Amino acid sequence: MMNQRPGILRTIASGLVGGVAFVTGLFLTFAQFGGAGEGETGLLYDPDTQSAKLIAVWKEIEPLPFTIENPAPILGGYVVFAVCFAFLYRSVSPAWPAGLRHRIPRLAAIIWLLGAFFEFQGPVNLFHQPPRPLLVALTFWAVSATITAAAISAVAEAGAGSRRAAAASAIGAGQG
Repeated sequence: MMNQRPGILRTIASGLVGGVAFVTGLFLTFAQFGGAGEGETGLLYDPDTQSAKLIAVWKEIEPLPFTIENPAPILGGYVVFAVCFAFLYRSVSPAWPAGLRHRIPRLAAIIWLLGAFFEFQGPVNLFHQPPRPLLVALTFWAVSATITAAAISAVAEAGAGSRRAAAASAIGAGQG
């Protein structure tokens, strides 16, 4: 039997939960360990390992990034992205093997690629970010992508076994 897609409401719910997970993952990595806040250095803003240009853009040149001065619109945008990821999941998951252990890594890889693309285009290309903080940032993106994928997949798949059983019963009843 084919894998079934989650319904629209479950997809939206999984995206909202995924958005909260994404924001939480970014906070736990970039903010707590990366030193993204005002006056913080952390793993990403150490002048000994990070480009002066990137530090200046994130810490010194006014206006500072929205994520520091007015984070609500950016955090809301992250939730919207997560809802989009949930709809992507809804569209491709039936082609993936069943089970969270197969689906979470696939969705996490897709989400991680967004972060990796951002790092390549912004910090590496524009600000000449060196390899060490790049690897730290890519690791942070991997953590956030994985917990987001786990949240989206778990909510989207909640009750999937009972939906499959109901579909099998309906198919079986039609053949009898």
